[in-house]
This record gives sequence, C-alpha cells and structure tokens, in this order.
Amino acid sequence: MDAETLADLLHAQAERDPELRHSLELRAATQSGDVSEAHRLLDTAVTDGNVEYTAKIGAVLDTLQRMLDAGSRADLAPLARRTVDDISEVLEQSGDHAGDLADRLDRAVELYARACAARPPDPEKLADWILEVEFDGPGRPVIDLAEFATALGEPGLKRIKSTVDDVLAANGPGHRRDVAERLREQLAEVLGDVDELVAILSAKPPRVDVSLKIVRVLRAAGRHSEAIAHAARALTHDKQPPSVSPEPESETSRRRKDFDAEPGRETFAALREAATKDGKWTVQRREALARLRERAAEGTEQADELVRVLLDDGRPDEAWRACVRFGASPELRLELAEQRAAEHPAETIPVFREHVDELIERKDPQAYQEAARRLKLLRTLHKRAETPDEFTAYLAALVENHRRKTRLITEIRTARIALPKAVTSPRSPR
Repeated sequence: MDAETLADLLHAQAERDPELRHSLELRAATQSGDVSEAHRLLDTAVTDGNVEYTAKIGAVLDTLQRMLDAGSRADLAPLARRTVDDISEVLEQSGDHAGDLADRLDRAVELYARACAARPPDPEKLADWILEVEFDGPGRPVIDLAEFATALGEPGLKRIKSTVDDVLAANGPGHRRDVAERLREQLAEVLGDVDELVAILSAKPPRVDVSLKIVRVLRAAGRHSEAIAHAARALTHDKQPPSVSPEPESETSRRRKDFDAEPGRETFAALREAATKDGKWTVQRREALARLRERAAEGTEQADELVRVLLDDGRPDEAWRACVRFGASPELRLELAEQRAAEHPAETIPVFREHVDELIERKDPQAYQEAARRLKLLRTLHKRAETPDEFTAYLAALVENHRRKTRLITEIRTARIALPKAVTSPRSPR
C-alpha cells in the first residue's frame, strides 16, 4: 500500500472520528517546530474547555521539547515562560492541582529552565519572575533554583538573596516566611555555602533525613571529622527518651519515617498510598522525590532507584530526564531508550550508540549479530529524526575503526546495511 493510499484512508477515518481528527490537527500544527504557531495555539487554548486546553498545552510542550532536543537556535524562553504563566492561571481558576494539567505545569517549568540555560534572559528579570511566582503566586509551580542557577548567574541569585533576607528580617509568620526559608536553603546549596547550609539544616526539628543531609553536605565538602561528629550527635539524640508522651502518629507520618530511614521504591509506594488517603500526597511527593534526587547524585544504584520510582509513579518523561541527569546504569538507560525510541528518536540515539560499542567490545559472534541489529535500528532512528547523514558518517567511522573484525562486517552486510565504499575485506577474521 503506497503512502498516498494510506493518507486517503487516514483522512477518511479522521472525518468519522472527531478525536482522531483533533489529534492530527494538533500534531500538524506543531510538527514543524514553528514558534509562532505554538503561540497561536496558546492564543486559542484559553477559550477551549479543560480537555481541549490540556491537549493543546501538551502539543506546545512537545514542540518546545523537540526544538530544545534538536539544539534550535531560536530563543524559546519567551514561549516557555508564557506557557508556564498560562497554565498557572488556568490552574488557579480551576483549583485542580492534582490532575494532568498540574503535571504539564511541572514539565513546562523544566522546559523553561532548559530554554533559559540555552539562551539566558536578563538575569534580574528572571529573578523577579521567580520571586513573583514564589511569594505572590498560588503555590504552584514550586521553583527549584538549581535548575535556573546557570541562567540567573551572580546578578540574579544576588537579587533573590536580597529579597529573601528582607522577608526573613521582617520576622513575619505565614506563607512568605515559609517560602523565604525554603529559598534560603536552596540559595545556600546553589552558592556552595556549606556553613550557611549546615546552620539552616541544624535549625530544623531533628529528623533522620535532615541529619543525613547534613552529614552528606559535610562529607562532600571534605569535612569528614565534622560529618562523623554530627552523625554521632544525631545517634545520641535518637536514643534519648522523649520528655513528653508523643501524640499518636498518623499513617502518613509513620510511612514518612519509614521512607526517611530507607528511601526507595517500596517505602515511596507505601508513603504514596498513605499520603493520598490523607490528602497530603502533593507535598509529600515533592519532598520525597527531592530526597531521592539527592541520593541519586551519589551513584548509579541510587540513580536507578529514583528512575524506577518515577516509572512506578507513572512519569516516564521525568524518569528519562533523571536517567540522563544522574547517570543511571547502562541496562536501565537501554530499557528506557527502547520505550522512548518511537516517539523521541533523537533523544535515544546516543544510548543505542553506546550499546553498539559495548556489544562490539565483547568480541563474540552473537554480540556482533546483536550490534548489527542495533545499527539497523539506529539507521531507522536517524531517519525519523531527519538526520540520515549523521548515521552515514557514524557508520563510516565505526566500520573504519573496526575494519579488521571480519565477523562484524559480515553481520552488518547480512543486516542489509549499506557499507561505505572504502571498506575492504581484512585478511584474518576476529
């Protein structure tokens, strides 16, 4: 069946299926990566119902991600910022902070951070936007300063610190002080002020996760004797009997203690179940994931644990970003790449290339056969990503580098992958 016939059949089906037709229209509107078209979608989205709005926002976010992944030279920060502001306004009006639209807001903030890193805006204006969102916004989104640190630079971070110091100096209670305390801690982390960060953490009510974070901060700064001393004090404090009889703990509190003592998939799932029943999952999830992200920076095993938790939580995009950011194991990277290859070919190409290299290094016939199969997949992915020339250059370099491996070259030919003309048959098989 040729392409024209398939197109006619799809058109006929879309005429009968309004949902399919709408999906195709959205995809066509944003497939080209046209920034002005994405702005037009935002213009019309606000007049639609909630389902229509969510679908159009998803299409805009897909456009932003494609262009960022492709290294577009366009300044995408204004579009990303507008998307964040639009979603925040709609969420504030609807009051629904736990649905699909809330997830899209988190994604929009992450894409805005990437766009700012690629083409930094005025740092003080970016700082003012963050301060407005945090202090005067509806509580969503919650900004992670680390994601914007590069774009903010010294001027932007200094502006945020000045405002935070003023709020704390006013010594007022309530939401503004809570926000200032959180931003103060983030600033200390971003600026690498170990003494300030330890002081902030030490002032918190004693908890296992807080004590562990202090120990990690001191160790990372090379202050091992202080880390050991703090750990000893924390253990002594935990062994002391409480001065008053504690109030009965809620199920969420118990599950949170379990999670803090042993962060992982099982304790995260138990915390999610309890906190969801108590209506506390939004806050608990954010804090629990922050803890897992801290651990993910410690090594591959911890990174894998975070990725698995995000997959269990139904957030494959976040899982992929964590996989890349924290350096998950090759096996897990490959597993996620296989899941994402169809919709995000450009993202997954580096992972499959690494896998090909690993297979070739095994130097056995079965591995060579699998390497050829992966090369065939890479050829397809490059076509979908509209970078076939890159595959040609990559294949030429790979074949040149391994030209003496007769069995490998044979498997590539058997897979019907066209070899560069310069390839010659080596004398001795390997």
